[in-house]
Amino acid sequence: MTPVRLLVTRPEPDAARTAALLRARGHEVLTAPVLRVDAMAPELGSGPWSGLLLTSANAARALAAHPRRRELYDAAVLAVGRRTADAARDAGFADVSSADGDVAALADLAAKKFAGTGARLIYLAGEDRAGDLAENLSRRGLDVETVTIYRAAAVPALAPEVQTAIAAREIDGVLHYSRRSAAAFLAGVARGDIPPAALGLAHYCLSAEVAAPLAAAGAQTIHIAARPDEAALIDLLDARRGA
Repeated sequence: MTPVRLLVTRPEPDAARTAALLRARGHEVLTAPVLRVDAMAPELGSGPWSGLLLTSANAARALAAHPRRRELYDAAVLAVGRRTADAARDAGFADVSSADGDVAALADLAAKKFAGTGARLIYLAGEDRAGDLAENLSRRGLDVETVTIYRAAAVPALAPEVQTAIAAREIDGVLHYSRRSAAAFLAGVARGDIPPAALGLAHYCLSAEVAAPLAAAGAQTIHIAARPDEAALIDLLDARRGA
């Protein structure tokens, strides 16, 4: 089958890992992270905590460098998906479960595990986040403290070689993993004066929420994964490649 020429826009180190995975499946890949993730070292409040909620592998990686991370090692970790769960295990946590879905699925998992127990939960979050996990769980009677542990800053502009590749139609499709990165991609192509070519590409999105900025901007071809995880997104790519 003809290789699909793809652009991966997610932050490092995930961009390199995804690129390697796609190349192993026969795709041609260019990486252009549109966000830079910076870890923070916030106060964690006073424990003990029964549960730790994670909606991003970036939070797990930031926690791995936090000076008080060992105070959380006894907490049960509930992660939004498998990649985030793996990052939590890499950070030293043993009791880790994955919701294998989105923030709503994580809220359901937390409610099922902790409802009626009087548990205290801590949610380590990014500065910008979709949905309010703590409010969702508060309505279910759970005590959740939200702590911002990382921030994602937009990269000022796409690299010149990426702009050239898009303008020359040397890219077939773009992978988008978050609403914020999709919006940052659009801002980057606007600064490079290549919106028509960029909007004409195929856009592969983790969810309808991720795709929203692209749809609003007039992207012509948007494909949405059957589930909000990378395995489903790559299955979608393979299906389109074989179509």
